[in-house]
Amino acid sequence: MDLLSRRMMLFLRSFLLILPLLVINANGQANPQVNPGQVGVHRRFEYKYSFKPPYLAQKDGTVPFWEYGGNAIASSEMVRVAPSLRSQKGAIWTKNQLNFDWWEVEIVFRVNGRGRIGADGLAFWYTTQKGDYNGPVFGSSDRWNGLGIFFDSFDNDNKHNNPYIMAVLNDGTKQFDHANDGTTQLLSGCLRDFRNKPFPTRARIEYYNNVLTVLFHNGMTNNNDDYEMCLRADGVQLPKNGYFGLSAATGGLADDHDVYHFLTTSLHPAGQIVENKVPQDNEKLSQEYKEYQEKLEKQKQEYKKEHPDEKEEEEWDEFYESENQRELRQIWQGQSQIFEHIRELSRKMDEVIGRQENTLSLVSRGLGAAAGAAAVQQPAVGGTAQQPPVVNVGGSISRAEVDLLVANQNNLLATARELRSLIGDIHARTDSILQQQQRAPSGQVQSAGYDVQAIINEMRDGMNQVKQGITHVGQKLGASPQAQTACPTGNCVGVTLFLGVTAVQLLLVFLYTIFKSRSEAQAKKFY
Repeated sequence: MDLLSRRMMLFLRSFLLILPLLVINANGQANPQVNPGQVGVHRRFEYKYSFKPPYLAQKDGTVPFWEYGGNAIASSEMVRVAPSLRSQKGAIWTKNQLNFDWWEVEIVFRVNGRGRIGADGLAFWYTTQKGDYNGPVFGSSDRWNGLGIFFDSFDNDNKHNNPYIMAVLNDGTKQFDHANDGTTQLLSGCLRDFRNKPFPTRARIEYYNNVLTVLFHNGMTNNNDDYEMCLRADGVQLPKNGYFGLSAATGGLADDHDVYHFLTTSLHPAGQIVENKVPQDNEKLSQEYKEYQEKLEKQKQEYKKEHPDEKEEEEWDEFYESENQRELRQIWQGQSQIFEHIRELSRKMDEVIGRQENTLSLVSRGLGAAAGAAAVQQPAVGGTAQQPPVVNVGGSISRAEVDLLVANQNNLLATARELRSLIGDIHARTDSILQQQQRAPSGQVQSAGYDVQAIINEMRDGMNQVKQGITHVGQKLGASPQAQTACPTGNCVGVTLFLGVTAVQLLLVFLYTIFKSRSEAQAKKFY
């Protein structure tokens, strides 16, 4: 009983959020913009022939007053008419026929893809019969009776005139000319690019007094009123009581065809519409709203009496971790571990450098003492000069050999500093990639593209340069007699061990980047 009450409360809450919009829309106030050329035209929003977010699709996947099929996918925010997979087709149609003659439809959509060109396109339909969900014309049926407005993104005739927007009329007997992209049948059209735009593209289709007008918003600005004329045709005779529909298809190339809004407004000449119908609908909806509100309050009171110690549902949200939060936490933990290993490696490098500098200072101090002792020696009796004593520092050593040792140690220090700088650069670039992924929207997935590949190549080149430098230093040390001596302190880190640890760190970063890109690409495909 508790589970049933909770589901009923959630349903009533969703209905109460939508119902005020329906009441406002019934009064015809949803779209206050009026075409300057249509003064005195009565406009009324038709919610039974429209859809928009939020709550576009219900929990069972259905869209109110609409039906869809094929490969179309409906969510709470949009309808993906055809996904970015090869040979996909889908469509969505109104359940009811139109009961008005003149109308205006505003469509907000996106056509996005990774390719330089896309396929095949999106189509708007007004036909006497519903089309197929897997048809040959942009996912719908051929030989339709009515109007089709096609947003064609693939150049079939190879005339470099796509993406193209065209209006095609058909009386149910003509077959669409795919080979020529419908240029032999089109009523009118315009050349507009609607793929991969920063903002959603818009199309406003108006049919009034047998005049068909199509306005287009190119999606380059976030100004919703930035429309431009695409086509206008007079004397267009469309059949009455048709159906609205949207369809899309992909071929060898693929795009995501997403529709966010489909808003229908009926147009009526002044004095033609029956004015007493709207108050009746308004009164009915208001009465339903009051009844559901009273029922919801009553169930809330009963639930609180039965569960006085239970917390509100919203208070428990903080105890649960969402999928995005869990993913970010795992990424942060992995990056923190990598940072700790790099910092430990840097500390050991500082220790090695300190020991080498201490060794150099001891060698320099011994040479200075030997030079001072040789300067204070006096000539012996008989005019013969006494030979200076030989200073043994791990055996007999000359000045030239000491200078060579000092030079080799300086080269080794410079190489170690360059390696530290490279490790710091790798850590900075890793943090930059993580921040870019965290700033990306959850609905959109970013794949590892050319920038990440360039970074990986640059890291690989840097490591090759470091390996060459260390090999060169090793050759110099191998050529000197001091290269065969043991480490002065006995705690030196070998070059092979150091390079192995660094290579393991770089391999971990590279594997994580590849795994992240593939998982996000798979998630994007099946959204």
